[in-house]
Amino acid sequence: MTYCVAIKLNAGLVFLSDSRTNAGLDQISTFRKMIVYEKPDDRFMVLLSAGNLSISQSIREILQVERLKDHDEDEGVTIWNAKSMFDAARVLGAAIRKVHDRDAGSLQQSGVDFNVSLIFGGQIKGEGMRLFQVYSAGNFIEATPETPYFQVGESKYGKPVLDRVITPTTPLDEAAKCALVSMDSTLKSNLSVGLPMDMVVYEANSFQTDKVVCIDENNPYFKMLHGSWGQKLREVFDSIEDPTWDGAQTEVPLMVPTARSLPLKKITTPDERLI
Repeated sequence: MTYCVAIKLNAGLVFLSDSRTNAGLDQISTFRKMIVYEKPDDRFMVLLSAGNLSISQSIREILQVERLKDHDEDEGVTIWNAKSMFDAARVLGAAIRKVHDRDAGSLQQSGVDFNVSLIFGGQIKGEGMRLFQVYSAGNFIEATPETPYFQVGESKYGKPVLDRVITPTTPLDEAAKCALVSMDSTLKSNLSVGLPMDMVVYEANSFQTDKVVCIDENNPYFKMLHGSWGQKLREVFDSIEDPTWDGAQTEVPLMVPTARSLPLKKITTPDERLI
């Protein structure tokens, strides 16, 4: 399995992915899930992938040369000449469908689903930054101010901190920190996600970035973040008052009547029924 997250902010974009792929407990490998496409002063795009590794690798290979034609006489749209990120996402969708047409039948005969999830984001000169989540049918949705981030893979463990922290106005470095906390929470709870990680941070309207880093278990910042986050969580947890059950004096009682529901009914004899 894997975990990838991408965040769209007013200030830029943050991309983070792990690199673990497993086919059982005794067959664990490292494959990078992120690829960066950059043409300085013209376009900057990042692709994150989760799901079947052979499918995602085929899509990435075809995407490099895929040419989407609406009419036979058209030159065709590629990720390198698309006028918008929307058109570039359409090219990605076409690449997915091409792999599906080629491989889905054979995979199904072997009992394997056509399973791939992608995040595709960046900026093309002439428009603002855009971020898409792309599905295995080649269709996609776009991030909005109300939903400024996307996750693929093992998303549930790292989602709470993103929901509590991320807004479009979050500073870029703060969002990068939040993404790393999200990944750390996932690493803590799921063995199918593992180091090293790839992180890319992109500043709006720059059309290139040098903020590209591979993070392993010896990375000083990530070691500090991992230790600090665990310690601070414990400190906050310990600072919260325990619930009281015996009528002891407290300003925040737990056992109070609810407006619409009664406490759970206990069944004490074989003849009683819940309803």
